[in-house]
Amino acid sequence: MVDLKKLQKEIYQNKVDKGFNVTDINKEFCLTYGEVTEAYEAWQKKKDDLGEELADVAIYLLGLSEILGIDLEDEIQKKVYKNSKREYKIIDGVNTRVKECDDKEER
Repeated sequence: MVDLKKLQKEIYQNKVDKGFNVTDINKEFCLTYGEVTEAYEAWQKKKDDLGEELADVAIYLLGLSEILGIDLEDEIQKKVYKNSKREYKIIDGVNTRVKECDDKEER
């Protein structure tokens, strides 16, 4: 199992060591968006490097999370749990959320 907390710190340290941006948040969001675009284009054009492009997206998200002081592993776990408690129903052909989990609910 991958330790995202450790990986997040390693990605940040690599950015520092290589002289990449670690201060301009707007730039990091734009670069992350660019990586998502590249992944989409790789999928759309059926390129062999789709996995690598998705890895770039994850690397940028982890690096941005470290810059912002966000424990992405913890946030993902909380969100997966929250999503698992939501209820959906097909309404007029659209999968629509009909119940939100209670934030105070025990985990």
